[in-house]
Amino acid sequence: MSFRSVFFPTVFLALLTMASPACPALPFDNKSGIPSLAPLLQDVTPAVVNISVQTRSAIEDNPLFRDPFFRRFFELPDQAARPERSAGSGVIVDAAKGYVITNFHVVKDAQHVLVTLKDRRQFQAKLVGTDPGTDIALLKIEAKNLRALSLGDSDLLNVGDFVVAIGNPFGLGQTVTSGIVSALGRSGLDIEGYEDFIQTDASINPGNSGGALVNLKGELIGINTAIIGPSGANVGIGFAVPSAMVKSVLDQIVRFGEVRRGRLGANGEDITYDLASSLGLASTEGAIISSIDSGSPAEKGGLRPRDVVTAINGRAVRNAIDLRNKVGMMPIGETVDLKLIRDGKPLTAKVKIAKPLDVPGTEAETVPQLAGATVANLKGGASPRGKMEGVLVTKVDANSPAWLHGLRPGDIIVGVNRRKVRSVQEFLATLQASEDVLVLNLLRGDFRLTIVIR
Repeated sequence: MSFRSVFFPTVFLALLTMASPACPALPFDNKSGIPSLAPLLQDVTPAVVNISVQTRSAIEDNPLFRDPFFRRFFELPDQAARPERSAGSGVIVDAAKGYVITNFHVVKDAQHVLVTLKDRRQFQAKLVGTDPGTDIALLKIEAKNLRALSLGDSDLLNVGDFVVAIGNPFGLGQTVTSGIVSALGRSGLDIEGYEDFIQTDASINPGNSGGALVNLKGELIGINTAIIGPSGANVGIGFAVPSAMVKSVLDQIVRFGEVRRGRLGANGEDITYDLASSLGLASTEGAIISSIDSGSPAEKGGLRPRDVVTAINGRAVRNAIDLRNKVGMMPIGETVDLKLIRDGKPLTAKVKIAKPLDVPGTEAETVPQLAGATVANLKGGASPRGKMEGVLVTKVDANSPAWLHGLRPGDIIVGVNRRKVRSVQEFLATLQASEDVLVLNLLRGDFRLTIVIR
């Protein structure tokens, strides 16, 4: 059973299951007239599946261990290393097409993925696409008579709403727990990049990653993903990727096989109480534009510094991170409607999301630790935002280890394990000195991302 720690206090990626709080009478009754969630669960649990993953062993991934001379020199056995197995959870979101949503970290590096339904039928799954930035992956199984969960609107959630979590903790089999929404819009965990988590008082354990967070209407409103815990145990702080983000990722993976994030070219900041007062704003909700890149879609769309963005495509913007996340979910070429406040007056603007700018680089070099990727020095320190120090990712082979870890062409790597990297030479030296975990800090378009590689 796989899990991973990300930062202090430790964040373990595992499916969120709820510790049952004392709760008032629920709008469901069993045959005895006693409040119960059983009628709801009879409808939704068939859509939640167990996922068994077979991955390569550490020895198989080490090129030295694959060298026959090296093995003979150190008297290592010649037999093939035994594959490693882990367990997780998933949710059927399209019964006709056999689509199953889970976490990216559940299926990362998988050689084989086996999906087990509640009725114990088993199917080999095909990986349709992944998005490491949101920790979401889409699988497909060829099966009939499936039950799917409909996607609810996570933007309608309120703190205090009751939720139910369903998953496969520790490989025990399908398990149901309940709780409430503890907070919304959580970020700053540095799990992968695009963070907008639903926080719950969830009991999260290894093996539960990728399972369903469901409202009392039986709608999927989150994919359970992470916890904060000092030792991997539940302390009542769990996180789920909201369904609004899941839907955007799902739509792009089905359409393109990946998420193609574009560029707005505007940088936003949070609105403080004092800033709201000075601008005559009614609240601190929204994001204020601090700067706009020359020639960017934002400039062409008429945006100006000090504009306050309050909504995108009719969905409210809470803060600068929320603005970044919503823009990051928009596909290249899509025209978005922005609601603004400028000098105290409401305005609207239409902006077409553009592809990221090409960044010039020097001669490319391969990266042994990130197979499938080539990198280069930034030519003259250039970047879409002017002078920049870092390493340009010039190429990433599709479905290579580097691709599956989340690297994409055009990324600018600015740090490794909290150390700045200014050149390919520094980058390779830092990688060589690193041990088991790599934490890459990079720029992608308008956004900063963190990718954790184990």
